[in-house]
Amino acid sequence: MDDRFPDFRLGKVLATSFTATLTERRGDAVERIPVPRRLVDWLAVSGLAVESCTAAQLELARELRESIHAVLTAAASQEGLPASAVQVINDCSAQGRAAAILTPEGNRQWRLSSASCVEDALGVIAADAISIVAGERDGKLALCASPTCRAAFFDTSQSRSRKWCEMNTCGNRQKKARFLANKRP
Repeated sequence: MDDRFPDFRLGKVLATSFTATLTERRGDAVERIPVPRRLVDWLAVSGLAVESCTAAQLELARELRESIHAVLTAAASQEGLPASAVQVINDCSAQGRAAAILTPEGNRQWRLSSASCVEDALGVIAADAISIVAGERDGKLALCASPTCRAAFFDTSQSRSRKWCEMNTCGNRQKKARFLANKRP
């Protein structure tokens, strides 16, 4: 992978990890898939390897990412889902071709064929977002408490009371700011 780009923020939930390819949405936004090759890299580390990506496919991926973010944010806020974003997610899900595979550990894993393209991988991501919003998973959809982040994340902690999308970034940043504010006279 190319070291010139920011690291990926990978989580255990595919759809929310995908939305984390754009971070600090309410601050100085950080685009983690600025070029087609970078999307290929992200898909590979997410178990959805494809051979190549065009500029048009990257734009489709970004449209899906923003649609998922809009829908997850609305769902976490218990608001109505934006119809245009729902349509993008549904279209991507319907266009993708992937097989659900059962692992020896009893988990579902997605498998793309060797001839798969970016649209097939995006279909898997869209299907994952649908399963989250539809309530098919054990966990709680939440928004990061960081005022510059506000990323949607899926909380599977026992208490379902996580505040931060990532403790190592947003949580530490907020705790440090609070500590410094308390030290000032």
